[in-house]
Amino acid sequence: MKTKTTRELALIAMGAALIAVCSWLAVPTAIPFTLQTFAVCLVTAVFGLKMGLWTVAVYLLLGAAGVPVFSGFKGGIGALLGTTGGYLAGFLFTALTVGVAVDRFGRKLPVLIASMALGILLCYAFGTAWFVLVYTRSSGPIGVGTALGWCVLPYLLPDAVKIALAALLTRRLVPILNRGEST
Repeated sequence: MKTKTTRELALIAMGAALIAVCSWLAVPTAIPFTLQTFAVCLVTAVFGLKMGLWTVAVYLLLGAAGVPVFSGFKGGIGALLGTTGGYLAGFLFTALTVGVAVDRFGRKLPVLIASMALGILLCYAFGTAWFVLVYTRSSGPIGVGTALGWCVLPYLLPDAVKIALAALLTRRLVPILNRGEST
């Protein structure tokens, strides 16, 4: 196993901090949304698969340990096991999808947008399945259509905007970060 460099560890820590800060930033609309998915897409697209997955894993482990890194300044294993915890765990699918795509196909704009969209769709799928399971156990049966109406449909447009911004910002940040690498 290759040891992580100090630079890689610092970038992973900064990436996890960025995801946490973005989870606290709620955009006040009719249905408020955070910038978590933006940060997960951005960090993974900039870092690539290995460091992107590590970054998301560190973020989730911090939250599981009780550090209030999740939206609404929540933390603890209860946040991950609650009705919306599947969406948090689904960030791993987003990171995996975006990371594989950028490592394999590069950071062309169509690759970034397609991989981020697919990654968020996988996050939606896992999160919605988890929501239905946990909600049914705690409050009674709920249909998938109802869960999608509550948990996914209101966020489609904001997530499309976040994908576009993350893709464009990735293209600007990668050359800047690469300048700091030693050869």
